Amino acid sequence: MRGMLGVDATAPRKAEGAHRAFRASVAVSGVRCLITYLLVPVLVPMASLAGWVAAPIGIALCVYAVINGIVSLKRFWSADHPHRWLYTFFMAVVFVILTAALISDFSRLGGLT
Repeated sequence: MRGMLGVDATAPRKAEGAHRAFRASVAVSGVRCLITYLLVPVLVPMASLAGWVAAPIGIALCVYAVINGIVSLKRFWSADHPHRWLYTFFMAVVFVILTAALISDFSRLGGLT
């Protein structure tokens, strides 16, 4: 797994950075969910801007969450965190959910048929 993530050596002092990156990626995912599933369905129909406003915001937040997730995975593995495998499996589930959200957003834009 370290080779796949590009992590050469362990540095136990990076554990705090790993937790910070984890919190950031979860917070971004939470904000994306709030915007996509709460604010957009309520506010967008009022402004009649449905697909072409909601989808780019969702795509940008998904991409940002994926980048933060990868950074936090690298930090967990470089810090040799004791729960790195559990976190890796958790992030795999998050990445699957984000992929589904990205596919949905791209299909809203008409990019996927």
